[in-house]
Amino acid sequence: MSEKFIEFKNVTYTYEPEEQGEAKPSPALCNIDLTVNRGEFVAVLGHNGSGKSTLAKLTNAILVPESGAVTVDGIDTSDEDRLTDIRRKVGMVFQNPDNQIVATIVEDDVAFGPENLGVAPDEIRRRVDDALKAVGMYDYRLREPHKLSGGQKQRLSIARAIAKDPKIYLFDDSFSALDYKTDVALRRALKAQTDNATVLIVAQRISTVLHANQILVLDEGRLVGKGTHAQLMVSCPEYQEIARSQLSQKELALDTLNTEKEGE
Repeated sequence: MSEKFIEFKNVTYTYEPEEQGEAKPSPALCNIDLTVNRGEFVAVLGHNGSGKSTLAKLTNAILVPESGAVTVDGIDTSDEDRLTDIRRKVGMVFQNPDNQIVATIVEDDVAFGPENLGVAPDEIRRRVDDALKAVGMYDYRLREPHKLSGGQKQRLSIARAIAKDPKIYLFDDSFSALDYKTDVALRRALKAQTDNATVLIVAQRISTVLHANQILVLDEGRLVGKGTHAQLMVSCPEYQEIARSQLSQKELALDTLNTEKEGE
């Protein structure tokens, strides 16, 4: 039986106006209901401004709902006394890796999370080395993070998440600076690290999330589609538009064939 791990119940969130006197903007997310089961691989897709990053930040309690409720492993994210408990469970990788760099040496940056969790020094050393090797950054362990390229900084941020050994990996468009070949290789390397965890990934490339257990499609702050790739290719026009803009005719034909076989 599936176990609910992340749950949004009628969640709405609106950002405050940037300047006083501005009219209150439209909600970034509106009346969102969704469930992510423990151990699932879930992808979030949508055009720019659809609310994807907002959903990710609500999951990690960086933001709390304007209305409705978000729970993570049964903990309400609006409970300020439990914020540490939630964030211990989540390894979040932000869209901009510069926002997460806290140390002057790569290996110290990766060690920051487990150190704050009170992990023993020998175990921290093992986690740091394993995480850096997993993302292909071990040879850069003594480098200064601010001197790395954009793609290397993203890999550093992913290594930092791995070293925490979280229950949830939350990737907010965290592979955007990687070329396609590096992206594919890194995801394969990460599979062993994330196999026993719940993975929620905000993505731009539809080709990298085709095999997600569940794909959530956002459009102007609303959840307009929910299902597997094959299901959404039949039921969700917004998803079909994204797929047709990114996938080749050969890939689309294969998707259609697979969808027809599922319906037999």
